[in-house]
Amino acid sequence: MAGKVKAVPEGFNTLSAHIQVRGAAKAIEFYKKALGAEEVAKMPGPDGKSIMHAELKFGNSMLMLCEEMPGGEGCTCTSPQTTGKTTAVLHLYVENADALYDRAVKAGAKATMPLMDAFWGDRYGQVTDPFGHVWAISTHKKDLTPEQVKKGAEEFFANMCGKH
Repeated sequence: MAGKVKAVPEGFNTLSAHIQVRGAAKAIEFYKKALGAEEVAKMPGPDGKSIMHAELKFGNSMLMLCEEMPGGEGCTCTSPQTTGKTTAVLHLYVENADALYDRAVKAGAKATMPLMDAFWGDRYGQVTDPFGHVWAISTHKKDLTPEQVKKGAEEFFANMCGKH
């Protein structure tokens, strides 16, 4: 007997994102160039051209991705390119948010939220990749108490345009 198999595979956390993209091979290359991902695994689909499953490492975390398969039998794996929207943000903590944000934009991501010194203590901004996924790029700069974050949030929202 080879021993007990781990419930969570080596290199993964208990929660790992899995995204669908149209043009998975291009997406993998973009994530490597723009965000510094390391390709760990890649399995071709039955046609030998599409990507059925891939694993990319970002720092100490894994991202799984596959080619979209809209309307497939028992599978509704569609990308933001097909649906026209995304409902999730992939949050990436890095040593230098400014450098990675600039790198991503230069590689073809769209700057959708400029970098800022956020009230919760992070240097934070968002980009949308060419495949429709939103990435938050962040560097934690200050450890704040819940009271400090609350006060910062109140000041931030009080100064926003179009107050609610």
